[in-house]
Amino acid sequence: MRMDEAYMLGRRKLEEADVGEAQLDAWYLLEHATRMSRADYFKEPKKELTKEQELRYFLYIEKRAQRIPLQHITGEQAFMGLPFLVNEFVLIPRQDTEILAEIALGLLKSLSRERQKDVTRGEPAASPLRILDMCTGSGCILLSLMHYMKQDSCLALEGVGADVSDEALQVARENAERLELEATWVHGDLFSKVEGRFQVIVSNPPYVRTKELDQLQAEVRFYDPRIALDGKEDGLHYFRRIVEGCKMHLEPGGHLLFEIGYDQAKDVTKLMQEAGFSKIKVKKDLTGLDRVVSGVYDRCA
Repeated sequence: MRMDEAYMLGRRKLEEADVGEAQLDAWYLLEHATRMSRADYFKEPKKELTKEQELRYFLYIEKRAQRIPLQHITGEQAFMGLPFLVNEFVLIPRQDTEILAEIALGLLKSLSRERQKDVTRGEPAASPLRILDMCTGSGCILLSLMHYMKQDSCLALEGVGADVSDEALQVARENAERLELEATWVHGDLFSKVEGRFQVIVSNPPYVRTKELDQLQAEVRFYDPRIALDGKEDGLHYFRRIVEGCKMHLEPGGHLLFEIGYDQAKDVTKLMQEAGFSKIKVKKDLTGLDRVVSGVYDRCA
């Protein structure tokens, strides 16, 4: 079968299965099956596939038609311009979460510049900035921050990722190795095994209300780990626990940043205010929905 024939047939099969973005997914799977770039395809659209490539491509199409996520077929998802390994043990990185990472990156750069100014004024060099990524999953948030800080700053950044899933942490370790970054990975229930204090804590915790899980699209409902989605009855369970637990792990003036559901800004803001956080801000995503809540904690125990 020729490349263009295979693509059109794959696209039609995905459309018949009501797969969203069938056109794009059919192309990505063809690229993955043949290892040919889009440019190569347009140069030779009538190039014949090998029998192995054809079998592999339509196996991928069959899996996608069953609503298996594209990323679980290819084993990879881009986040913040970086490639991350993913599987059934981790939440597939979403573009929405890049809002959280971008805000945290800007904050870390600001903190780094302030410390560098202190050194320029002759003050002793400060210890490395420490950041904790709670519910780290694939490690995409933490590792993206460490990657870009490493590129941009001469000030050391010490990163810690914590998760209750040992399988998820194994994926995070593999991603760190691929990106040539060194982070500390902590296996435990939230702060139970976390040591020390941090200038910044970021978290994309489970925040979907339990009753809403069955309403999610099939790719999420059946293939993302439920433990990474279920925020219990009101969706706020982990926000409460993290807000309370971080008090013992934030430096004076430390920052806490959350990804939130579109209708949770008011409730999470209230939780943080009641816990002693100030300078609380809500950031919207590209669609205009509330996506990130951040604040500063000054009442360290």
